[in-house]
Amino acid sequence: MSANPSTPTGDLKGLVLSGGAGTRLRPITHTSAKQLVPVANKPVLFYGLEAMHAAGIREVGIIVGDTEDEIREAVGDGSQFGLEVEYIRQDEPLGLAHAVLTAEEYLGDAPFLMYLGDNLLRDGLTALVDRFRSERPDALILLTEVEDPRSYGVARLDGDAVVELVEKPTDPPSNLALVGAYVFTSEIHDAARSIAPSGRGELEITDAIQHLIDAGRTVSFDRVGGWWKDTGKLADMLHANRLILDLFEDRIEGTIGEDVVLEGRVVVEEGALLERCRVRGPAIIGRDTVVRDAYVGPYTSIYWGCTVEDAEVEHSIILEQTTVRSLPARLTDSLLGKDVTIEGDTAGRGRSLQLMVGDSSLVRI
Repeated sequence: MSANPSTPTGDLKGLVLSGGAGTRLRPITHTSAKQLVPVANKPVLFYGLEAMHAAGIREVGIIVGDTEDEIREAVGDGSQFGLEVEYIRQDEPLGLAHAVLTAEEYLGDAPFLMYLGDNLLRDGLTALVDRFRSERPDALILLTEVEDPRSYGVARLDGDAVVELVEKPTDPPSNLALVGAYVFTSEIHDAARSIAPSGRGELEITDAIQHLIDAGRTVSFDRVGGWWKDTGKLADMLHANRLILDLFEDRIEGTIGEDVVLEGRVVVEEGALLERCRVRGPAIIGRDTVVRDAYVGPYTSIYWGCTVEDAEVEHSIILEQTTVRSLPARLTDSLLGKDVTIEGDTAGRGRSLQLMVGDSSLVRI
């Protein structure tokens, strides 16, 4: 993820969307905000906040819903990110344009960067913000090519001009999808007020931007550099975990006991203990986690306070204070929630096991 400093943007504010039910990540999101599920041992939301700071933004409003308390506890006043954070309640997730209207009082006449809190951009937000500052269009959107654009907002271009935007079309006009980062002037507020709810019952940001286009306003676009991930589904979370772990360098801060083999790029955070185990990177072992008589394979992130004992795990994300012990099969392609216990009998080990388990669960195998 990009962390290059940028000149402060002054009047440019940030708006981060962290509401929504996260239905595609259930059962994890029955009890947790989807934006706080960790990727490479850092909540997804934190990457976006760090990217805003790197782009020179200092004032950020966070749109929250039913998971407001959890978001507030994790982010606080924003000072840990060098930001001043204000929380804005959206009682119902009625679309991105509705979120803009909900935040209008906070945003005032300031231009702003709107960012979806469950998105990840390898190269951050600095280039997008810098282009807006230099060109000052009424809207600046970010596009990327996708295999199946029917699940996204889609743009049709005419040369360097954006001429049409449509939300989740059955017959897409192109394969260019809108990524969850947009920069707007205050003109977007009137545009959002001028549109009607879509067939989904939401005020679509694509319709609001189309209103700007139809009114003759300047709508510019940029293309994603590097990679972009929407972490709304299990496969996307695991893929994002892979992509970020691939950027890591070795770092050993915990305790490495006897008969431990570390291969490749491995991060062992402070307070972690490894004994009689093999860890093949890229992988990260969180603080105060114990890995004993175990195998941890590539692209695995184990968060803080966990125990992995007499078990094999790879290509998985394990949240905090979870125990994986005595499994009869290798755990792979899995996402385990907080305070989960997975235990079994190692007899007959050799198969593989895939699980997605919500918080505070017990599974015996």
